[in-house]
This record gives sequence, C-alpha cells and structure tokens, in this order.
Amino acid sequence: MKTLKECISEAGDNGVAIGHFNISNLEALWGVFNAARKLAVPVIIGTSEGERDFIGARQAVALVKSLREQFDYPIFINADHTYSFDRAKEAIDLGYDAVIFDGTELPFDENVKITRRCVEYAKKINPEIVVEAELGFIGKSSKVLEEIPFGVKITEEFLTKAEEAKEFVERTGIDLIAPAVGNIHGMLKGGKDPALNIERIREIRKSVGIPLVLHGGSGNSADDFTDAISGGVSIVHISTEIRVAYRRALQLSLQENPDEVAPYKYLKEAVKAVEKVAEEKLKIFNKI
Repeated sequence: MKTLKECISEAGDNGVAIGHFNISNLEALWGVFNAARKLAVPVIIGTSEGERDFIGARQAVALVKSLREQFDYPIFINADHTYSFDRAKEAIDLGYDAVIFDGTELPFDENVKITRRCVEYAKKINPEIVVEAELGFIGKSSKVLEEIPFGVKITEEFLTKAEEAKEFVERTGIDLIAPAVGNIHGMLKGGKDPALNIERIREIRKSVGIPLVLHGGSGNSADDFTDAISGGVSIVHISTEIRVAYRRALQLSLQENPDEVAPYKYLKEAVKAVEKVAEEKLKIFNKI
C-alpha cells in the first residue's frame, strides 16, 4: 500500500487533491470512510487537539489503522492544529501519519523555531511522518460564523507572501505548508465564503516547491477548489460542513423517532449525512 507521502505526491502529479475530514466520533469516521471507499480514493482523517481529547488520541489512531489494515485501504490520520511541541510529540509517539504544528499566532521566528523542532523530532521517530505547518492566520474555530473571524484579514496585503513562505519552508524542513490565501476556518452563515486568491496560491506553490494545504474548505465553491488544486493545493480540509450535516441529521432523526433510545438506530442518518458531504467534496477534489 502507498504511504501518505506517496499519495500526496501522486495527487500533485495527477492534478487532484486528497480530502481531509475532521471527526469527533466513530459515526463521522464511518461516514467519511464509506464515501472514500465508494469512490476508491485515498482520504485523511483529521483530529484537532479538542477532538483528540474527546475521542482519545491513542484510540483515534487505533480506529483509523484498524480500517487501513482490515480493508487494505489508504486511509490516514493527521494530528490537526497542534499548538505546542509537547502535543505534536504526543501525536508522533502515538503513531499519527501526519502532524500539523500551528504557530500562526506566534512571531515568525518563534513559529520557525518550534516547527523546526517538530520536524526534527518527527523524522527521528519515523521518516515517513508528514509534517505540516501554517503561515498566516485564518481563525481557529470550525463553526458557523456570522462574520469573518476576529483577527482574520483576507485582503491581498495580509495574505501569506510567497517569499516569506519560501524562507519558512527552507528554515523548517516541513513537508507541507498551509498558507492564508483568502480562506477562513469555519463557514459563514450564508453558506458561501469569500473567493480564494488563486494567483497567490500559484505564487506560493512555485516559490516553496512543496505541496500546499487548503484549510477552512467548508463554504468554498467548487470552482475555487478546482482552481486552487490546479494552482498547487494537494490536500483540502473540511470540518464545519461535516459538523453541520451531522447535527442536522441527528436532530431530525431524534425528532422523527422521539421514543428511540438505541444510539445505533438514531445515529444512522448522521452517518449518511456525513457520507453525503464527504462524497460530494471528494468528487470535486478528484475530478470525478
């Protein structure tokens, strides 16, 4: 079976992207996995610090690896949005396939310093671990928003600059970089986020020489995804849309079955809802 690094490289060569979906429980994991298997495409499961604390970091790794081994399938797990070296080390030691150090709120040199430390430790433990870092603040919460998150500025002068990204990559040795290119974490209430700066994506990809990751994909248009992928994005993150679909389906299921007390019965619709969103996104990312 291909490694995650090989899948990312292959995606770039083929002009497609791997879908990355955050989960908080087993139902969401099955929904995402079912969608990926249906389309026969690799997929990445993400767990943020909060999601890892809820599921159990060790348990999340075991769940994903059990699917990979049972079905001989390229499903991988990423320690999403890790804010300290200690939490990154924890994920690396537990066998995560990838880890993201998020130092976007730190001064540039401090972000470089901790990111580099994460890279050095990861490669010492397992050379196949993929290490990603972020440059440019796009918010922190995966939720439905009334307005663009506080502190996030999406006008051109505030986006990640190609020359700065190049320096960051050279000084840290990361495998992937997640820039600020007009994207935001979460999803605006109207359901449609501002357009991405595709030209900036192309500039950064050309400058850094490594694949880009698009965070905050919930709410972006299909055309934006297609253009971003052609510009150098190899992984796209989706979280809020998964959460919204799960909650709506669960709420409706409980309303329609008020006397049902068996979770495996009233949670089935939530699994289907997650699968539907994941399938729609994976079709776009993989040009299916």
